Amino acid sequence: MLQVKVINQSGHELPKYETHGAAGLDLKANIEEAVELKPLQRALIKTGIFIEIPEGYEAQVRPRSGLAYKYGVTVLNSPGTIDADYRGEVGVILVNLSDQPFVIENGERIAQLVFAKVEQAEWSESNGLSETNRGAGGFGSTGKK
Repeated sequence: MLQVKVINQSGHELPKYETHGAAGLDLKANIEEAVELKPLQRALIKTGIFIEIPEGYEAQVRPRSGLAYKYGVTVLNSPGTIDADYRGEVGVILVNLSDQPFVIENGERIAQLVFAKVEQAEWSESNGLSETNRGAGGFGSTGKK
């Protein structure tokens, strides 16, 4: 199991996996007063959590499906990447895509945190790329099914 150092300045319990098979830990809002997100408004919501991710890993901040489905509230830069060398407070950029205001309360679960392995690439400049059936076909080129 991946070991991640954490400092919790939130006043809430540490983020945890809500079920045995869950991929993400739930992040909670750490705010002094409720934040109202009007339709199409965004806000940076702090968590009070600081982490030290081992080299070769990242943390991804992802939306909670319940907030997205029930209220139209999601993570704006999804997934947000937290690099292994970042030591600041974990923040979540939330956006309200609904037509109704949404209020975020202190301690509310606002996003998920997923840890993933990453590799850095080394460029190998070339004058050509190998051929494939798809070729340069881009967005929607493989059809709708």
